[in-house]
Amino acid sequence: MESNDLMIEHNRDLLLRPDLKPGNSGNSVLDQCLGDIDDYSLNVQELGSSHIDDHRLAVNQSNQYNMVLRHGNVQNYEEKGLDFDSDVKLDTDQEHTDVDDQENQLTPISQRRLGLMEKHELANKKYCVSHENSSSAVKQNQETCLVIDTPVIQSRVQDPVPNHQLTVGQQFLDVHSCRRALRDAAIANHFELKTIKSDKTRFVAKCASEGCPWRIHAAKLPDVPTFTIRTLPNEHNCVGITHLGHQQASVQWIADSIERSLKENPHYKPKEILEEIHQAHGIALSYKQAWRAKERIMAAVHDSFVEEFHLLPWYCHQIGRTNPGSVAVVYGNPVDRSFERLFVSFKASIYGFLNACCPLIALDEMVLKGKYHGTLLLATGFDGEGAVFPFAFAVVDDESNGEWMWFLSELHNLLEANIVNMPKLTILSDRQKSIIDGIEVHFPSAFHGLCVHHLIVNFSKEFDNTILANLLWEAAFALTAIEFEQKITLIEELSEDAARWIRRIDPHLWASAYFEGKRLGHLTADIVQSLGTMILEASGLPIIQMMENIRRQLMMWFNERSETSSQWTGILVPPAERQVSVAIEHAHTHQVLKVDDAEFKVISAEGSHIVNICSRHCSCCRWQLCGLPCAHAAAALLSCRQNVSRFAESCFTVANYRKAYSQTIHPIPDKALWRELSVGLDNAGYNSAELVIKPPKSLWPPAAKPGKKRPCTEVSGHMKRAVHCSRCHQTGHFRTTCTAPL
Repeated sequence: MESNDLMIEHNRDLLLRPDLKPGNSGNSVLDQCLGDIDDYSLNVQELGSSHIDDHRLAVNQSNQYNMVLRHGNVQNYEEKGLDFDSDVKLDTDQEHTDVDDQENQLTPISQRRLGLMEKHELANKKYCVSHENSSSAVKQNQETCLVIDTPVIQSRVQDPVPNHQLTVGQQFLDVHSCRRALRDAAIANHFELKTIKSDKTRFVAKCASEGCPWRIHAAKLPDVPTFTIRTLPNEHNCVGITHLGHQQASVQWIADSIERSLKENPHYKPKEILEEIHQAHGIALSYKQAWRAKERIMAAVHDSFVEEFHLLPWYCHQIGRTNPGSVAVVYGNPVDRSFERLFVSFKASIYGFLNACCPLIALDEMVLKGKYHGTLLLATGFDGEGAVFPFAFAVVDDESNGEWMWFLSELHNLLEANIVNMPKLTILSDRQKSIIDGIEVHFPSAFHGLCVHHLIVNFSKEFDNTILANLLWEAAFALTAIEFEQKITLIEELSEDAARWIRRIDPHLWASAYFEGKRLGHLTADIVQSLGTMILEASGLPIIQMMENIRRQLMMWFNERSETSSQWTGILVPPAERQVSVAIEHAHTHQVLKVDDAEFKVISAEGSHIVNICSRHCSCCRWQLCGLPCAHAAAALLSCRQNVSRFAESCFTVANYRKAYSQTIHPIPDKALWRELSVGLDNAGYNSAELVIKPPKSLWPPAAKPGKKRPCTEVSGHMKRAVHCSRCHQTGHFRTTCTAPL
């Protein structure tokens, strides 16, 4: 049997080698084994082919991924001549893959993964450890780094499935832990408990089903709070519960079950809680139970609101410590130290915006939905694919004045400190008065445009007509003044009042044909809607949890987009590459007349246009407004044998896109370590009183409780009391409402 196992194991490895065929291995013994694989496959299937299939699946999956154990930064690899396309890379060198046949037995995938490091003799390898942007880097033998080429399964880490098996001798921390464990076991195994005795030293219960002999006895150990199961004599002979409810499904159990989900999404509705409990446990709850469980969790969350305001100075210090160059500052009221403002911007975002994004800033705000009044202010750029690129956030108390003036001041100081020459900026917003005043003071040379989405929303409130709204969008995107006037004329034909409403707003603020700034096709500043659930779900959390949600999402975006861009091979990002390809395809039907080395006349079916490739200008206006060569420009560039992609704005290039996400947003340690890691904060010119930030004074009104449902009289069994009038002595009304004549 042992020899058969060895032969089966050998054949299993050969099955995973598609490059080996009978007769071409160069080894007679190996050829014989390859020829006999079909005979042994049946035996393998009988002895547990599921492990082989799992291992084959693991190898196939590992061939799709590359992994490198990296303890340094990408630059270290590039300096050594390694082609580092992503954070995950697998070396094809086979010198590390020789494993003894005895070690390479049929084992579950999880065991093979756990034994991964042992199979490569880590003790004989050099390794290096380096923390980017850290002054306390520890480096050992930087010349080489450990490279692993063992099949690795990439899978999402999942929470372990709880084990509800009860055994004699099983111990619990205290009586409360014992009760919780028995409660969870009863719910998981679909039976109900009936408590016989429960005090500080013992817990005795039995199955609630009549006639079932199942019984459990737990008792406290001497001199310690630990409880242990003493006896568990019989098994269940009942069929379990036959109804949809459960006696042990208390409000506290529901709260324990949904605590994690509710903290991640404070807007979790009781109806969604009912669905989750029913799908996970098969238990039907009442709406009142779900609502009370949510209220119990939210009460604990609201208590953390106060605590997190106290921790804000330490949180800001941790941002600066873990992400050097970042800006994080909190302001309190000088009189009572109540919270007023928080400003956060990560160094990686600042670097990406200033060095790789177009000089366009969108400003937006969102009202927070937590325990206290507050507003989240955002400043974002746009990357080469058109995705939002957030780089500055602020939280302000609603009772503080001049929040946008302060935010734009912080934004100006942030940009000025990280660049030598401030670029000519274009800023988009809803142009409320406070933003206009702030831009005039801190960015006087910037072009300040009106968000077209905000314009359309206000227009739709006055004129509820989809056709008019669509025509207004088309007018905003019109590239020339002639096209713009044509759209306004169509609106005027449908509604003179709508056209009059539009003409009251200066088109230089919103229309592409008249706007003087560089928007590159971005006409809206509705950032909250673009960020979607990331912002909406975080808006009801305590302030640090909200900022951490935002930071984690940014960290994931930077990593994912950096890995994605490492696989691109073109000059431009894919969306821009597709637009240029379409322009080139249309350019083949155009006729080009050369005026000089820079100027061309391009004739098409729609008419003729003048193109200047030096100033990157076309009379159709698409090239200069959108940043990508139009069909006329492509025709002129192709006529002089130029690469059309080279004449796009730099923000659309793959090189700039990679630069935008080249730096890393590092995680923040657990809050339990902040005070220990911020020892120098007390000695940096702050006293203990200055480090205390109290919650703001403004509170949201308490949430409305679900109303009580009054039972119907016929259902309750009670007769409705008849009322009598003391004036006319009739029934059905009172004296005050009596209308009978006397």
